[in-house]
Amino acid sequence: MKLLVIEDEPGLRDSIRDYFTAAGNICETAGDYPSALQKINLYRYDCIILDITLPNGNGLDILQEIKRIRYPDGVLIVSARNSLDDRLQGLHLGADDYLTKPFHLSELLARVMAIVRRKSYDGNHLLVFNEIEMDLQAKTVTVGDHPIKFTKREYALLLYFIVNKGKVVSKNALAEHIWGDGIDISDNFDFIYSHIKNVRKKLVDAGCKDYIQSAYGMGYKLHDR
Repeated sequence: MKLLVIEDEPGLRDSIRDYFTAAGNICETAGDYPSALQKINLYRYDCIILDITLPNGNGLDILQEIKRIRYPDGVLIVSARNSLDDRLQGLHLGADDYLTKPFHLSELLARVMAIVRRKSYDGNHLLVFNEIEMDLQAKTVTVGDHPIKFTKREYALLLYFIVNKGKVVSKNALAEHIWGDGIDISDNFDFIYSHIKNVRKKLVDAGCKDYIQSAYGMGYKLHDR
């Protein structure tokens, strides 16, 4: 998953980032309203963890902006405010869930995963594409009865391709989604080719068809054939 944590408290923000990163996710952060707004207008996320009270602005205004432009990102509000009015307002504006501070990081992870499953995978934790099966909880991949060992990056690449099957995805989009916004400083995406080559080889060696094809001059496409 690719996540954005919008939280003004440095300790909590870093704890959430470290917890999700250790679980194999891409986790970016923003500590105030302007930087948060800049990120949501530049990048897409599987889920945004959004605090209501922010320096120089209000998290609910960010939520309204996300919904106004119809970005597909999931939104989980986290707030020390525990009033019914705040919960109803956040959910009415389009938040997918609301979690009151303090909370356990394990519960936060479970809530985020539930949102992502509902929005991207029809509520399932098993994602099936022809002979490929991905377990989104265990983060495993099998082809038929054959388990395949992928690195975190390779797993994320395959998941991104399957979710976007039939669409041409550019190298820039792949790099930004899998490696995060820090990839902007790179002027060479040859490493993308190396990772895709590894994914294709592992799938074919397990008896899978070679679905990932290059779209000349544009990027790559997962063909359903």
